[in-house]
Amino acid sequence: MKNLLVQVVLVLCINFSFVKAQTLLPEQKQEAYQAAVDFQLEMNLKFADSSQSPLNPEDLKQFTALNFFSIDTHHFVAKARFERLEHEKPFAMKTTTQRLPEYKRFARLHFNIGGNKYQLYVYQNLDLVKMPQYKNYLFIPFTDLSNGFETYGGGRYLDLEIPDTQEIILNFNKAYNPYCAYNEKYSCPIPPKENHLNIAIQAGVMAF
Repeated sequence: MKNLLVQVVLVLCINFSFVKAQTLLPEQKQEAYQAAVDFQLEMNLKFADSSQSPLNPEDLKQFTALNFFSIDTHHFVAKARFERLEHEKPFAMKTTTQRLPEYKRFARLHFNIGGNKYQLYVYQNLDLVKMPQYKNYLFIPFTDLSNGFETYGGGRYLDLEIPDTQEIILNFNKAYNPYCAYNEKYSCPIPPKENHLNIAIQAGVMAF
């Protein structure tokens, strides 16, 4: 009986520690909220600028702002464990055209949303990494249950930089559409099937 009681206490302690580790601090939520506000502003400025906007001329004339979900730091900002992957072989990622850029799996993210466990692979573009300005750039293409309804049917992207620690803040309020959601002339990576989330991510940029 004593041994059983000890085991129960240990399980409760482990579960409490895990929940505590997954909980965002108030200042982390505030930082995530501000990051989402800045992201929306930057996206709208970029799309309104004819020198860098992916919009075709007709859409650009009518453009006022992108549609975003309301910023949600309760459900769609999570602490994620950054599991660095070793000895991964390069592969050709499919795109919306015949282009086949080379990527490799760089890491795997482990995180919780609503008490459920999820994971996403993080990729590194083997051409971009040769450029000094992109040496730390990582790419997260993903699909979820909102695609084709509230969000673009082909999935969305998140950007990331190589972290210094094994824990990152994953902010889905900064999820954005590939350029081919706005203009057919672009060639966009198609999220691999392994990066499908069986949940509707109602955060970030909505369908155009």
